[in-house]
Amino acid sequence: MIREEYFSIIVFFCVVFFMTALFLSVAWLRGKRRPYYQKNAPYECGFDSFETFSQNARRQFDVQFYLTAILFIIFDLEIVFLFPWAIALEYIGWSGFWSMVIFLAVLTIGFVYEWKKGAFDW
Repeated sequence: MIREEYFSIIVFFCVVFFMTALFLSVAWLRGKRRPYYQKNAPYECGFDSFETFSQNARRQFDVQFYLTAILFIIFDLEIVFLFPWAIALEYIGWSGFWSMVIFLAVLTIGFVYEWKKGAFDW
């Protein structure tokens, strides 16, 4: 017999599985299947793959790709740590609160760095 504590998790997984199957099947049924050369060509960070250029390690490429990766890490880390912190805030007290404030301040510094470097100027 399924314990009551696990029932909501099982329902969640069933809903996720159903929605994923639904979205994938609708996309597969309604999608156009007309491949052409550029659609099937390799794509790597907005520029041609490394094999087409000489094997020079000093080749320049746009810093925008690095800034986008840093931006993703900033917001990804923030969300990963913010939810458990919000749930446990009652138990960890003021020391936990100020620890998270410092953590968010460091992330804000990274966000401001991204902003100054022009990561949001697309």
